[in-house]
Amino acid sequence: QVQLVESGGGLVQAGDSLRLSCAASGRTFSSSGMGWFRQAPGKEREFVAAISWSGGGTTRYRDSTQGRFTVSRDNAKNTVYLQMNSLKPEDTAVYYCAAERHGRISSDQMEYDYWGQGTQVTVSS
Repeated sequence: QVQLVESGGGLVQAGDSLRLSCAASGRTFSSSGMGWFRQAPGKEREFVAAISWSGGGTTRYRDSTQGRFTVSRDNAKNTVYLQMNSLKPEDTAVYYCAAERHGRISSDQMEYDYWGQGTQVTVSS
């Protein structure tokens, strides 16, 4: 079993930045992918970004966040990050970290095996 804990959310003003962290513990896999998803009230959960643990850290982004958001990793700390710059009110959501076992860095939430509890990001105008 893999446990994921997100942190770093909060209330910020439009244009501000936040860095979310996702710490992984328990069983890890030599080939796996880590994804970030978000869910706003009344909306479906949607893909934000993903990165592989292995190799060069291949990344994938949602079109609306690419250029503002950056996903990165620290393998030694078993932690992935989501740096969010130029935040907009429409970025307001609960952000979830997720892990899958085969390094697919998929945008499909059905591919992920483990999920964190989420961290709230609220961006005011």
